[in-house]
Amino acid sequence: MKSKFLDKLIDRLDRMDSDSVQTQFLHLAREKGLLETIFQAIQEGIVVVGRGARIRYANRTAESLFGFKLDDAEDQPIARYIRDIDWEKVLNLDEDEWEKLIRREIEVTYPDHRFVEFYVVPLSAVELKEQGAVVIFRDVTRERETTAESIESERLKALTLLAAGVAHEIGNPLNAVTIHLQLLERELEELSDASMRENLTELVEVSRREVQRLDRIITQFLRAIRPSIPDRQPVEMERILDETLELMQHEVLNRRILVERERAKDLPTVPADETQVKQAFFNIIKNALQAMEDGGILKISTEVSPRFVSVCFADNGPGIAPENLGAIYEAYHTTKEEGSGLGLMIVQRILRDHGGEIEICSTPERGTAFTLHFPRNDVRMALLEAPKRAVDGGL
Repeated sequence: MKSKFLDKLIDRLDRMDSDSVQTQFLHLAREKGLLETIFQAIQEGIVVVGRGARIRYANRTAESLFGFKLDDAEDQPIARYIRDIDWEKVLNLDEDEWEKLIRREIEVTYPDHRFVEFYVVPLSAVELKEQGAVVIFRDVTRERETTAESIESERLKALTLLAAGVAHEIGNPLNAVTIHLQLLERELEELSDASMRENLTELVEVSRREVQRLDRIITQFLRAIRPSIPDRQPVEMERILDETLELMQHEVLNRRILVERERAKDLPTVPADETQVKQAFFNIIKNALQAMEDGGILKISTEVSPRFVSVCFADNGPGIAPENLGAIYEAYHTTKEEGSGLGLMIVQRILRDHGGEIEICSTPERGTAFTLHFPRNDVRMALLEAPKRAVDGGL
């Protein structure tokens, strides 16, 4: 890369004595070493490209971001490592507009999944005769994650405020309606006309069920955004599954669902909040039942790994479309007419609060499987046996 300093230096070489030439070259070496140290120390990736968008220089950060070594990449087209960029257009910038830096963000999948922002400075902005550009990269993956966390936090704050209003504006009237329905039932018991008493009692019962349904929706909403700290006690997953299925047996029969169980042997206990775990199971099973509108099979299995006790719920419903998978845990996201869009959000939060994991596998037209992984109560560190020392003079 030429510069005015180098041009002047070359012009003066003929007029210098040997000592002066040596001094100038030592000076250049020190300057180069200093610049190299600076370029290698900064966190931004730097790539210098010349004619044909071929790599001339890259610092260690750039090598790490894109998974190459300068020794192998030098004089290679930068498009070989950083694709989906029209480098010819990038390098043919109007010299008068060099200050309008091209700024863009790309997604990198190798060697690690990252989001990288970069901008380009044409070398012609420094030296008119110079061709090529300096590309400066910055890893913005963490910033993206922080932004997403901030948005999630603000969203939950908004939901919390809304929940307070819902609980106050709807909860109290529902309590009043429930009380008046109880009073009405007492009055109906004294009604002499049996036929009218029976009809009115049925209407009161319908009203009571609707009030209870609204109350469950409010309770579910509050649990979704204001979960309590788990009261962890050793619990048996199979027993909780049995109790949850017993609670839902009428709905299972009404929807003509066949439940198949596969029980793991010697299943250890799990440190968990029994009420919250039962709520998670209820929501997952409810989702599966709603997905299988005209009968189906729900397979529930348990298994043990060194870290987890896992419970898998697999249905043979229509599955989840790939474009919807990324939003299934979002509040109010639902594709069902009778769904609230809060069930999976609650399940995810319960698993997170227990230090567990949730895994989903769905194939359109074939079904969906949710696997809940709960940390075991008896996990111990596995110690590796130390290699035996050689004896009798061995090394």
